[in-house]
Amino acid sequence: MIETGSLRPGDRAAWEVLARGYKTFYRTEVPDSGYEETWQRLLHGTELYGIGAWSNGRLVGIAHFLFHATFWSADSCYLQDLFVDEAARGQGAARALIERVAEVSRERGASRLYWTTQQDNTTARALYDRVARFHGFIRYDYALSQPAAPRTRWLSRP
Repeated sequence: MIETGSLRPGDRAAWEVLARGYKTFYRTEVPDSGYEETWQRLLHGTELYGIGAWSNGRLVGIAHFLFHATFWSADSCYLQDLFVDEAARGQGAARALIERVAEVSRERGASRLYWTTQQDNTTARALYDRVARFHGFIRYDYALSQPAAPRTRWLSRP
């Protein structure tokens, strides 16, 4: 049986193993200090939130999410990270984490819950196609570290 709930201080070591697994899966490097900073932000729970999935008392999955304003509707919830230990996959942890984030979103009055994944993440997409709806959007990331384009005056009037 999978149980979900808020991450607790004693979950720190198990959380980091899962967080590192998530970052490795997406080929993203984070310095060691980044894990501690993120953990502290999750424990503080004022802007970023983290929940876990436990199987037989062992943390086997994590989800990180945040709420943000939108222009056209009430609060939205962005499920930024979702990761389940490979040995625990197929037991319902990912679905349980999504459902728990949905529950928190409803309680907060959010108008939508959404997330992104890589196009070729077929295992995750098989679940996502069962629990959510794909609207066809493709995400692009603009590297803010690249040289600036010719200057324009943002929101200025002559």
